[in-house]
Amino acid sequence: MKKIVLVYGSIAGLIVSSMFVITHSSGKIDFDNGMFVGYASMVIAFSLIFFGVKNYRDNHLAGAITFGRAFKVGLLVTLVASVIYAVAWEFYFNLVVPDFMVEYTGHIIKKMETEGASAEEIAEARAQMKSTSELYKNPLFRFLMTLLEIVPVGFVISLICAALLRKTEFLPKNIDA
Repeated sequence: MKKIVLVYGSIAGLIVSSMFVITHSSGKIDFDNGMFVGYASMVIAFSLIFFGVKNYRDNHLAGAITFGRAFKVGLLVTLVASVIYAVAWEFYFNLVVPDFMVEYTGHIIKKMETEGASAEEIAEARAQMKSTSELYKNPLFRFLMTLLEIVPVGFVISLICAALLRKTEFLPKNIDA
């Protein structure tokens, strides 16, 4: 199981990390579409959870796996991929976009102004963003926040894969006659 988790988790982590580097290759982040692209790339990368669990079920457990074991494999793949993603973000943040929070705050405030937010709402948002920006300077906080972006996606996909693959009749292992 360890090899499957490391291989599939590493590939998933490299896919999702590569996607944010590719989409931000100019060093300019598209905040309006970035969330959609980011979460879509996470779903694509975490499709490897399905293949990892199926591989484990078919090649190590004779084609049968419990929900709990399948979920565990999925969560471990998620953990490996998520740590790779968070480490990659740390490098990218420090090397390419160290002023990320300044840009993000500016984007949020400008969007609020464009949408007609009141001066009080904008002042409140600025204060909140200033507080978050201070916390974001702490590498541990930033690392944990990055994990909180990706882990829930892997958790949900792990649940779905475990529910599907626990059924031995769902994509059964090919048996050569």
